[in-house]
Amino acid sequence: MKTQIKNLLELQNIDLQIESLLLKEKEIPKQKEKLRIQEKKLRQEIEDSEKHHKKLVLDQRECERQIAQLQEQIKKYNNQLQAVKKNEEYQALLREIDEVKKQIGLKEEEQIKIMLEMDEANLFFLEAKKRIETEIQQLKKQEEQIDKELQEVIQERKGLEQKKLDFQRLVSVELLNHYLRVKQRRKTGPVVVPLRDEICSGCFMQILPQVVNEIMASEKIHTCRHCGRILYYADLIDAQETVIVPKD
Repeated sequence: MKTQIKNLLELQNIDLQIESLLLKEKEIPKQKEKLRIQEKKLRQEIEDSEKHHKKLVLDQRECERQIAQLQEQIKKYNNQLQAVKKNEEYQALLREIDEVKKQIGLKEEEQIKIMLEMDEANLFFLEAKKRIETEIQQLKKQEEQIDKELQEVIQERKGLEQKKLDFQRLVSVELLNHYLRVKQRRKTGPVVVPLRDEICSGCFMQILPQVVNEIMASEKIHTCRHCGRILYYADLIDAQETVIVPKD
C-alpha cells in the first residue's frame, strides 16, 4: 500500500508541475500582447509626429496661397488707381491697398512662424523616429525571447505528460480512477494530502480515530469523507515529496 501511495504522490507531483506549466502557457502570451500594445503606441507616436509635420506643410502652403491672393488684389487695386479720377476714390483705394499690405505682413509673419515650427517638428520627428525604431527592435527581441520561453515550457510539459503515463501504469486502477475523479472535481491543487494530527491537511477537517489508525498502519487507502482527498501518513513514506497544502 505504501508503494501505491508513493507512486501516486509521484504522479501528483507531475500533475502539479503540468498544472503550473499550463498556467505559464496561458500567461506567457499575455506578456507578448503587452509588448505588442507598447509597440503599437510607439508606432502611433511616429504616425502622430508625421501627421503634425504634414499639417504644418499644408498650413504653410495655405499661407503662400493666401499671400498670393492678397498680392493679386494689390495688383488689381493698382490698376484701378490708373483709372480713378476723383481724389476720394483714389484715397479709398490707397487705404484698401494699405489694409491688404497689412494682411500680407501678418500672413508672412504667420508663414515664418510655421516654417520655424516645421523645422522643429522635422528635427523632433527624425530624432523620435530613430529612438522609437530602436525601442521597437528591443521589443522584437523580447517577443522572440517570449516565443522561445513558451516553446520550452510546451516541450517540458509534453515531456511530463509522457512521464505521467508511465506513473499512471504503476497505480492501481481503482486508486487511479478515484484520484482522477477528485482531481477533475477540484480542477487545481493536490488530491493526495498528508494526515496531520488526525486532521486532513486538504480541508482541515477532523478524521475519525479508526480511520486515522488504519492510515497510520498503512492497512488500506482512505479518503477524507469531507473533501474526498486521498489521505496518507507522511512518516511512512520514505521519499521526500513536497506536498502543497491547498487553500479551500
